[in-house]
Amino acid sequence: MGGSSTIADEARDARFVALAGQLGYLNAAELVRVHEAYEFADAAHAGQTRHSGNPYITHPLAVAAQVAAWKLDAPALQAALLHDVLEDCGVERADLAARFGAQVADMVDGLTKLDKLQFSSREEGQAETFRKMLLAMASDVRVILVKLADRLHNMRTLGDTPQRKWARISMETLEIYAPIAERLGLHQVQRELQELAMRHMRPWRYAVLQRAVQRARARPRAVSQQICQRVQEALDAAHLNVRVTEREWTMPSIYRLMRDARLSFAQLSDQCPLRIIAATPLECYTVLGVLHQLYKPLLGRFKDYIAIPKSNGYQSLHTELAGPPGITLHVQIRTEAMDLVAENGITAHWMHRASQRSAAALQGGAHAEDASWLQSMLEIQHETSDAFEFWENIRAGLTEDAVYVFTPRGRVLALPQGATPIDFAYAIHTGIGDRAVGARINGEAVPLSRPLAGGDVVEIVTAAGSRPQPEWLDFVRTGRARSHIRSQLKERAQSEIRVLGECLLLQALRAEGLPDVSEEQRAAVRDDVLRFAGKRTREELFEDIGAGRTSASVLARHIAVLLLGAGIRADAITLTRERFGKQGGMERDAVPLDGSPDVRIHYARCCRPIPGDAVLGYLMQGEGLVVHTEDCPVAQELQRKDPERFVPVAWGEPQRAFAADITVTVNNAVGVLAGVTATLAADGVDITRIHMDDDVSQQDVLEIDFTVAVQDFAHLQDILRHLRRTPSVQRAERCAPAPEKSA
Repeated sequence: MGGSSTIADEARDARFVALAGQLGYLNAAELVRVHEAYEFADAAHAGQTRHSGNPYITHPLAVAAQVAAWKLDAPALQAALLHDVLEDCGVERADLAARFGAQVADMVDGLTKLDKLQFSSREEGQAETFRKMLLAMASDVRVILVKLADRLHNMRTLGDTPQRKWARISMETLEIYAPIAERLGLHQVQRELQELAMRHMRPWRYAVLQRAVQRARARPRAVSQQICQRVQEALDAAHLNVRVTEREWTMPSIYRLMRDARLSFAQLSDQCPLRIIAATPLECYTVLGVLHQLYKPLLGRFKDYIAIPKSNGYQSLHTELAGPPGITLHVQIRTEAMDLVAENGITAHWMHRASQRSAAALQGGAHAEDASWLQSMLEIQHETSDAFEFWENIRAGLTEDAVYVFTPRGRVLALPQGATPIDFAYAIHTGIGDRAVGARINGEAVPLSRPLAGGDVVEIVTAAGSRPQPEWLDFVRTGRARSHIRSQLKERAQSEIRVLGECLLLQALRAEGLPDVSEEQRAAVRDDVLRFAGKRTREELFEDIGAGRTSASVLARHIAVLLLGAGIRADAITLTRERFGKQGGMERDAVPLDGSPDVRIHYARCCRPIPGDAVLGYLMQGEGLVVHTEDCPVAQELQRKDPERFVPVAWGEPQRAFAADITVTVNNAVGVLAGVTATLAADGVDITRIHMDDDVSQQDVLEIDFTVAVQDFAHLQDILRHLRRTPSVQRAERCAPAPEKSA
C-alpha cells in the first residue's frame, strides 16, 4: 500500500517539475504559490479521469503550461490550474478566495460555466456563459487567455471524446474562440484552433489535403528556393541586413483559397508565400522598393499595416508580385518586434516584459485598440440584459475583416467590413451617434446607410434635437452602435408609452367628471390606486395603461370612489361637458397625431389612415394605440366587441408623408403606364408599389394599383384630380386595402 502511495507521489511531483521547468521567470515566492494551487487542484480532482483515461489533473497542467509559454504571472497560472475546481469538484468560490485571494477566485469564477443555473435552452445557457466569460475578460484579459489555453488543449485531445461531440465543439471553436484569438493577435493559437477544428469537422477533406501537401513537400522545390535566393541576393546588394524565409499555409487557409478563389491544388502550388524580417520600419519600406524593382507588383494587392496597424496591433507590409512565369509571390515584410506581436498578439507585450508582472502591468500591456474593444463589451452589457443580444453584438465585431477610415483630423478608426457612417459616429462617441443626421465622405454628402470603404475621410453632421432612428438597425454593423440604438429606442418607447398612459388616464378622469385635483389630494389616494392596479410606481402604472394592459376607464372609476371617500365629488358641469359636449371636450383632450416616429402610436394597415380622415384610436393590449379610419370595417367590429378600449384622437400638423392606396383604370395602350407615372412624378409623388395583372395583352381596359406617399387628404384629392385629366385614364380613386384579421 505504502509502495503504491509513494509511486503516486513521485508521479505528482514529476508532473509539477515538468511545469516548473517553464517557470524560470517567476521568483521563489511565486513558484511556491503556483505549487500550492497545483496541490489543491490535484486533491480536488483526485479520482477523476479524462476520456483518454489519464488523470484529470493532466488537463489543468497542460493549460498552465500554455499560460507559462505566454509568460503570464503567478495568479494567472494559479487560475489555469484551478479553472475547473468550481465547476467539477464542488469547491465554493469563498473557499477559493480565502485560500488563494480574490484575484484568483475572480478569474476562476469568470472561467466557470453556468450549468448549475436553469435556462430555457442549451443555446441560452451557452450565450449566458459567453457573456459571463467576456465580461470577466473585459476587467481582466488574463481570463480569456486562460480560456484560450483551455480550449487549445481540449481541441488537441478532442479525438479522445465521443465522435458525436466533434462537430459541435469544432463549430463553437471556429465561431467563437478562433475569432477571439485573432482579435487579440494570437495568430499561432488561431491557426492551430482552425486546423484542429477542420480536422474534426471535415476529416475526409483534411486527410486529402494533408496527403497532397505532404506529396508537394516531398518534391524538389527548386523554383521556390531560386526565388528566395534571388530575393536575398537583391537585398544583400542593397546592403540590407534581412532574413528571407518561405512561409507555409495551414490546411484551413489552403482550403479557403481553393474554395473562395476556385483554385485547384496544383494552381495553389504556384503561389510562393515569403516573409522578410528587417531591422527597422524604415528598412521594411526599403525592402518593399527593392522587391518592386525586382518583380512587378500586382495592382491593388499592396497593404500597409505598418502605417495603419490592424485593430489587434498587427503590423506588416503585404504585397503580391508577379514572379517567374506562372508564380505569384505573397510577401510579408516586418521587423522582429512586429513579428513577435504578429505571432503572439497581446501576450507579446508580456513575453518581453516578464519582469513586470503586476496585474496593472498585465492589463497595461494591451494595445489601446484592445482596451477599446474590451471597454465596448462593458458598454454593450450596460445597454442590454439579454444574453443572446449581447453575444450577437460581440460576435459582430469578431467575425469581420476591418476597413480603415479617417476622421477629418487624421485619426484612424478600424471598423468591420460594411460599416456605415452611423457605426463611425458611435465609434467616436455615443453622443455623436445619437445626434447624427447626415454624413460627408471625402467631402461629398452621402446617406447614413452608405457602406464605408478603406481610406474614406468621414465627417458626421449632427443636430441638437436628433435621436436614433429604428431604421438604423437595418444597416449598422458594430455591436456598440447596435446595442446603444436598441437601448435608446427601448428607453424612448417606455417614455412615450408612459406619456400616452398619463394622457389616457386624464381623459378617463374627466369622463368621470373629476376636475384637476391638487398634489395633496393625489398623494392621499396614490397608494390605494397603485395597490388596486398591482403596481409599485406611477411610472409603471402609466406604462401599463399606455400599453393597453390596464383599463384607464376602470381605474378612473376606482379613483372616483376613492376621492368620494375623501370628500371630492364629480363636478356636474365637467361630467356633462365630457359626456355630451363632444365638440369641445373630445377635440381638446384627444391624443394628437402627426406621424412622427412614435412607438406608442401605430397606423392600421387595414385602412391606412391619412391626415384629414375621420379617425379613432383603439388601445390594443400590449401594442399601444392603433389608429383606424371611422369607416374601417375592422374598427367597426372592434367598437361592437370592445368599445371601452377606444379613445379620442385628432390630427395635428403632419411630420411625414403617409401611404395611400389608389386604383387607376386606363385604356390599354402602349406607354399608358409611363403616362400615369409621369403625372404622379409631376405632382412630386413617391410611388412605393405598383401592381397590375401579369397577362394584360388581351385586355382593353386595365386596372393599375399604386401605393403612393401623400401629405394629407387634400393632397390625395389633388393627385386623383390630375390623374383623371390624364389621357387614357377612365377612373382614378382611392381604394382601401383588404381588411386584416386583427388591428
